[in-house]
Amino acid sequence: MTEARLRSVQCSSPAGLHRMAYKEWGDPANPKVLVCVHGVTRVADDFDHLARALCGEYRVVCPDVVGRGRSGRLRNPDFYTVPQYVADMVTLVARVSATGDEAGVHWFGTSMGGLIGMVLASLEDSPVRKLVVNDIGPVLDQGAVQRIGEYIGQDIRFPDFDAGAAYVRTVSTSFGPHTDEEWFKLANDVLRQDSDGQWVRHYDLGLAQPFRAITPERAAVDESLLWAAWDAIRCPTLLVRGELSDLLSRQTALEMCARGPKARLVEIPGVGHAPTFVQAGQIAIAREFLLG
Repeated sequence: MTEARLRSVQCSSPAGLHRMAYKEWGDPANPKVLVCVHGVTRVADDFDHLARALCGEYRVVCPDVVGRGRSGRLRNPDFYTVPQYVADMVTLVARVSATGDEAGVHWFGTSMGGLIGMVLASLEDSPVRKLVVNDIGPVLDQGAVQRIGEYIGQDIRFPDFDAGAAYVRTVSTSFGPHTDEEWFKLANDVLRQDSDGQWVRHYDLGLAQPFRAITPERAAVDESLLWAAWDAIRCPTLLVRGELSDLLSRQTALEMCARGPKARLVEIPGVGHAPTFVQAGQIAIAREFLLG
C-alpha cells in the first residue's frame, strides 16, 4: 500500500485531552513498525518520501506532534515540552505496536523528533528497538535555540502561497540543496490558508512559549538530563549530522559515539540543520541501518 491512511489517537495532558493525528503507510497488519517524528515546526508529511520507500518492509507511522498540522492544540502551551511529547508517543506506540515477541518499534526522529526518541529509548522497558537520531543531541547550541524560539513565535502571514513558499525556502536553506519540486512540497506541507484567505504556518504559535522560559540554568539542567538519557540507551543507534549543522556540533556528535549506545555516525556533506531525507541518497542511509 503506497498511499497513507489518516488516523488519530486521543492523548492526555495536565490541561485535558487532545487528539494526535498520524499517517500510516504499508500493510496495516505488518507487525514491523517504524515511527517517524518530525522537527519542531514541521509535520508528518515530511516523511512521505521515506515512508513510500520503506512501507514495503514496515508499517510506517508518522504523527503530527500535538500543536502541529492535523493534530489538536494544547489548552496550556506550557506543556509543549519533550515530556508531554514522550507521553503522547507512548500512547501512540501502544496503539500501533504489535504484542508478544514482535512488540516494539523502530524510530526515526529529526531534531525534536530525535530528542523524543532519545528520551523514549532511555526508559526502562522501552519499546524502541532501533533508533535513528537526525541532527540533534544532548548539547543544544544556545544561539540556535534562541533563533528557533524567535522564529516560531512570529505571527507571519502571506498574501498568497508563493509568498509563503518563498519565505519557507529562505528560512530553510540549512536543509541543503533541493529541487524546485522538493522545495514546493516542503513549503506546501507546512502552510495553510486561514479564514481570511491569508497563508500561515500550520502550527500553534504557543509552541514558542516554553522556549521563552529557558534560562541558562534551565538549559544546563536539561543538558544534564539529556546526557543521562543518552547514557541509558541500549538499542542500536544511528546518529546523522548535517556537516554544517549549527544545532549539533561535531564535538558533541563524537562524544555521543563514545558513550551511551555508542552510536554510529554518518555526516551528510553540504547540509546544515537538518537533513530532510527526501532524496534517494539520504533514504539509502536510513534503509541500510534500519534493515541491515
